Amino acid sequence: MRSSDYKKLHQRLQVISARALSARQIGIEKESLRVTRDGRLARTSHPASLGSALTHSWITTDFSEALLELVTPPVNETWGAMQCLVDLHQFVYEQIGDEMLWATSMPCMVSRDEDIPIARYGSSNVGTMKTVYRRGLGHRYGRLMQAIAGVHFNFSLGRRFWAELFAAEDREEPQAVAISAGYLDLLRNFRRYGWLTLYLFGASPAACSSFFGGRDSNLEEFDGTLFGTHATSLRMSDVGYKNKVQSSLQIPVNNLDEYVAGLQYATNTVHPDYQEIGVVVDGQYQQLNANILQIENEYYSLIRPKRVAWSGEKPSHALMRGGIEYVEVRALDVSPFDPVGINQKEIRFLETLLVFCALHDSPPIHDDEQRQIDHNQLRVARDGRDPQLQLNRGDAVCRLSAWALELCEQMQPIAEVLDSGCEQGSYNQALLEQMSAIREPELTPSARVLREMQANTESFYEFALRMSASHREYFDSLADINAKRHEQLTTMARESLVRQQQIEASDKISFDRFLRRYFSQ
Repeated sequence: MRSSDYKKLHQRLQVISARALSARQIGIEKESLRVTRDGRLARTSHPASLGSALTHSWITTDFSEALLELVTPPVNETWGAMQCLVDLHQFVYEQIGDEMLWATSMPCMVSRDEDIPIARYGSSNVGTMKTVYRRGLGHRYGRLMQAIAGVHFNFSLGRRFWAELFAAEDREEPQAVAISAGYLDLLRNFRRYGWLTLYLFGASPAACSSFFGGRDSNLEEFDGTLFGTHATSLRMSDVGYKNKVQSSLQIPVNNLDEYVAGLQYATNTVHPDYQEIGVVVDGQYQQLNANILQIENEYYSLIRPKRVAWSGEKPSHALMRGGIEYVEVRALDVSPFDPVGINQKEIRFLETLLVFCALHDSPPIHDDEQRQIDHNQLRVARDGRDPQLQLNRGDAVCRLSAWALELCEQMQPIAEVLDSGCEQGSYNQALLEQMSAIREPELTPSARVLREMQANTESFYEFALRMSASHREYFDSLADINAKRHEQLTTMARESLVRQQQIEASDKISFDRFLRRYFSQ
């Protein structure tokens, strides 16, 4: 980092009060496959006692009927998000009988796409659209890839933060425009430095060989397991979420108009490979359309800008209507060592990193730098724990450990401010622990996964099954969920089923017309 960059970061931090930072909000979206006691994918429907996956705001499904997604509401403190996540897990375990939640990002023993049931959302037009979209994802990328689970982290800095920053810098744009520009600064820097989260929190260095279906993976193999000796996150590598079409799709985040235009191009441009699949085949929708992206949510990146959309509104229209409201970090693996898939230290480090990305100088990203960014992310996902690994940094190369420690050192003043505005503190402690993991790669979760498999002479399947059973036992051993929370979740489940029925009863147009209306926005 140039000294001028640090000077700007330091100056900006001086004008932000601890009170302004304490007004930030966080939320967690955690995905988990429902599995049987022997680790096979559950073939049961999403339990009605959990409510409607279409309308429940906290408990839903992602790609598969078996891929549960638990969503916490926005809160100001890490403990609040964690407590809500614990409550949601306890409530889920009450409702799923003998099933378990799979403890890792990479799927259990599933070898065929046909064995993965696509999520169902009822007979309404909006529910049918969600199912058809997932059917299209299965055709485009394969259902196995879509069965990979992750943790998404939602982060908002709050209006007071931006007001204090802009007042000090005499910004004169309309508030929504200035805030969007501030979040885009954050997004660009997270693209640059997001590889750090893959190194520190990647927990998918191995997978069942059945996941690859005989595909060449350039990984080592033992006992039905494929792994990378220095891998951190196969989930985020070229054998996980990456595919050739999306890899060639670079949507810039230099300004909001440019970002929205990129999304609109991708959702309005036919792709030959997807055209071959067909849209309506033998009277059934196989995908929503044959475009590069069926809808904007299909675009995958480490982080993306968000705004809560109105009913039926496209995400890009929401962004243009009101500007960026928060960011969604999508780079996190499910931690097999934490019953809810994430821990408070991880959250606190992420908050510190995201504030750093917002305050640090953030010039536009041009094509050459974006290629460097993509290269660095892939190298860290595949070989991040290699002590000799070097990353591209401008016109030079830099050893990962040196660059990572430099970033963490620049983040320390931010952690100290966060500690001063937090009753529990420990942001700086979370940062120091991650610095230890940079110096000693064996302290990372990905190294621990491989170490435990080796120590217990376990395949990946056996390791993940053991951790899943351990988490089930943990939640079974907890005291009963708070009565008020339990009543809240029971009521939310019941009311969500009623809302789904109301939506289905209110449909007055055909699905074809519904889609035309949606895409004509």
